[in-house]
Amino acid sequence: MTSADPDPHPAGGEGADLGLLSPMRGGVEATGDAAVLRALLDAEAALTRAQAALGLVPPEAAEAVTAAARAEAFCLEDLVVRARSGGNPVIPLVADLRATAAPYGEYVHRGATSQDIVDTALMLVAYRALGPVLADLERTADRLAALAAEHRDTPMAARTLTQQAVPTTFGLKAAGWHRLTTDAHTRLTAARRSLPAQLGGAAGTLAAFRSAPEPAPEAVAVALRLPGRFAAELGLTEPLLPWHVLRTPIADLAGALAFTAGALGKLAADVLVLSRTEIGELSEGVGGGSSSMPHKHNPVRATMIAAAARQVPALAAILYGSLAAEDERPSGAWHAEWQPLRESLRLVAGAARDAAELVADLRVHPERMRANLTVTGDAAPAPALVDRALAAPSPPHPPAHYQDEAPH
Repeated sequence: MTSADPDPHPAGGEGADLGLLSPMRGGVEATGDAAVLRALLDAEAALTRAQAALGLVPPEAAEAVTAAARAEAFCLEDLVVRARSGGNPVIPLVADLRATAAPYGEYVHRGATSQDIVDTALMLVAYRALGPVLADLERTADRLAALAAEHRDTPMAARTLTQQAVPTTFGLKAAGWHRLTTDAHTRLTAARRSLPAQLGGAAGTLAAFRSAPEPAPEAVAVALRLPGRFAAELGLTEPLLPWHVLRTPIADLAGALAFTAGALGKLAADVLVLSRTEIGELSEGVGGGSSSMPHKHNPVRATMIAAAARQVPALAAILYGSLAAEDERPSGAWHAEWQPLRESLRLVAGAARDAAELVADLRVHPERMRANLTVTGDAAPAPALVDRALAAPSPPHPPAHYQDEAPH
């Protein structure tokens, strides 16, 4: 393995980012540098196996590369330093993998370009990270459905433009949160199921994957079958075309992540308002303390969700902006996606985790809800309106289980 100068910011040193200022993050193990390295190696090994299955490389090469593609055999800090010269981590990784897979090193990365491997690896990272997110959304939705049913007859004040309006029920409010959560689950599931592998070669033509230099029909046919075989090796979707500059998969994922953050952010925003001391209609079962005011019971889970909801849309804007990419492979637009995508996954994972914990222990205070209905005095809604709100039908109960394939 190629040596390099020591990393000036080794893991755990002053340059390390361990999340001290990011308590709202989640899923870091699934999205960290080690996870990305694993996905990069998985993509390289899968490419060699796919080529072997189509007779483009010897079967022994697939076995050797797969055996060599073990993340623990590579120095992450060394790769970080060496990635700077070429602008991406695949270049030094391929050099090391070729050395490790000798005497079959020549079959590593054969015909591929760095973007094929990075894009595929990030799709793998997203697929793996979204499994727990979907599970947390399911837990949240199930609990919200139960709250909606339990409190269908619990009256409370509806509030519009910050002021009390007319009566509603807490069950209806919980049903609204439930609807947003299931909508988020639906969008993330669709985005996850459509995550594609990336394979096109230097200019997206698959020319380097032909078994013969001339465009013989059989050689072209084999090359056209390769992306599907590659995707199948990884459990990803077969791409219709190389998408080096056709960034629909990233945009769709960005949109689903931003929607999920916002949907959970609505839940958090309501909890934050209703748990104010002077309102007191809700409280977090496990609240946070204060460094200077021991009497406080801060709604920390809702606060963390709200913080994530304010960040993900801005990150999604960067990912949408990268749709406008020049040529067959761009300079800068592709590179700009990596960190915003990873941070979006982390923030949504954290928000989904916090939402599941929040609703599991959410405390509802019906007596405060009833008391607050009277604070407007003579302007309070007539009792008949309250009775009518209490008689409103309950929201439909959602399916208890959600179907989704097992995470990779």
